[in-house]
Amino acid sequence: MSAQAIMALLDQADTELIVMLCHHNADPDAIGAAFALSSLLKRLRPTMKIEVSSAEGSSRLSKRVLPALSMKLKKAPNIEGADAIILLDTNTIQQLGHWAEKLRTFSGPILSIDHHASHPETQRLVTLTVEDEKASSTCEVVFRLFCELGLKLTKMEATALLLGIAFDTCHFAHANSTTLKIVADVSSANIDVRKVLSLLSLPMEESERMARLKASKRVKFLRIGGWIVVFSHVSTYQASAARALLSLGAHLAAVAGQRGGSVSVSLRASQDFHDSTKIHLGRRLAQPLGEYLNGMGGGHAVAAGANGTGDAEDALTYCAELLKKAIS
Repeated sequence: MSAQAIMALLDQADTELIVMLCHHNADPDAIGAAFALSSLLKRLRPTMKIEVSSAEGSSRLSKRVLPALSMKLKKAPNIEGADAIILLDTNTIQQLGHWAEKLRTFSGPILSIDHHASHPETQRLVTLTVEDEKASSTCEVVFRLFCELGLKLTKMEATALLLGIAFDTCHFAHANSTTLKIVADVSSANIDVRKVLSLLSLPMEESERMARLKASKRVKFLRIGGWIVVFSHVSTYQASAARALLSLGAHLAAVAGQRGGSVSVSLRASQDFHDSTKIHLGRRLAQPLGEYLNGMGGGHAVAAGANGTGDAEDALTYCAELLKKAIS
């Protein structure tokens, strides 16, 4: 059982301080998973100290979620002094920014809990991996740990998990029957579901609206195997722009952004594109694209991204080549 394996490893390491690390710009799934897992461990080992941190801070939406959970992130986690490190919703250490090097030299156990497939480098560093690519979110993976241990969720634990699951499934639009059953179980913990979900609603800032409009203006079209594929570039909000292009009718959208020599590419695909082609954006496009950019990439079947160095237009050209090969 995963929960027992985690506790056995932590006990073996005489763990007094755990540092939990979330990916940069941590979203509500990462934040919710960190809160719930921290609470679970504290219930089992009350004397254990836990620090939760996110590389480069949390997302705008997570900044609204954190106060609702009475949760604060540690700006400078004591990675060197930790007895164990737990990576949450972070399949590649590249997502940890300058902390990545500290993990490469860390001598204690490193655990990874995720719903993404781990990057090969992460697999080499991690002592224990608890991951499930079929899970809707990392919060869903953490929920199963509670079930394994026979622990009933508190109101705050249920709130954190519901927020993460709702966020990563786009308010349950991408949830399967298993996820919906979990949502029903989580929601039974005496929480006001409507009030909880309202935390995930934010008015769109003018800068995000402008990024979406600029992306649509700069779009380039391709028809690949009968699918409408679009490419564009904006300096910020690449993921939001890619989602907007899908809503306009594209089957797949790739939006790049460049700051100096750094390049990031957000990839989004419609569900029917994935169901028909079986192309997993994280594995087939984002991961090789990340390697091409001398960085890293990964993600879900219909939502992924890559970061590295180079030129944005060159990255999109290579992305198109990868896609043509994948479809053919």
